[in-house]
Amino acid sequence: MTDLTAFIQAQTRPLPVPSLPLIRLYQANEVTPLWLMTEQEMASQRLSPPFWAFAWSGGQALARHILENPEIVRGRRVLDIACGSGLVGIAASQAGAHSVLCNDIDPYAGAAVALNAALNGVDLAFTGHDLLASSLPEGPLPEVDVILAGDICYEKPMTDAMLTYFRRAARHRIETYIGDPHRTYFPTTGLIRLADYDILTNADIEETAVKPASVWKLET
Repeated sequence: MTDLTAFIQAQTRPLPVPSLPLIRLYQANEVTPLWLMTEQEMASQRLSPPFWAFAWSGGQALARHILENPEIVRGRRVLDIACGSGLVGIAASQAGAHSVLCNDIDPYAGAAVALNAALNGVDLAFTGHDLLASSLPEGPLPEVDVILAGDICYEKPMTDAMLTYFRRAARHRIETYIGDPHRTYFPTTGLIRLADYDILTNADIEETAVKPASVWKLET
């Protein structure tokens, strides 16, 4: 057992995803203690906040949409980018994806994905490579058919970098689907709105127990 795995198991427990109760994830019971403990880790190791410990509303909406519309991923190679817990990747695997590659630059997310994949009986690959850093025209793209992105619009620089990456992928005939709970920096230009959901969530992190979220497809 790695230190990262042990940390996650000590600070979270397997719980049903609020709007997708047939999927379970290692989730934090209480937000503040885990967040503060990880901030202590951050001080010494420059780590990110524990986004992997929660089922964010945009990811829940996208995962639900994939399960309701499995033809989006069935038999196809899928990338779950900025995957956090791996929720969307798990849904894609359950919906019949040929393969699922989860990506996040946080090493704790890699450990969380492995735990959550085992918890739900699916196979997920993981890479911690910064895919956005290789988004120059000559940089390689993963060999996938579909990109799934849940809740990626917290900050404008991140949003802009993601959209640049998605547009470049579209030129290579890679489809992109995004789940978003109407975050401030989410742009609708160049996107097709596919579905709207009322997502059950954690009021400690979303300030409400039910949050509207939508699923979009990048125009190609």
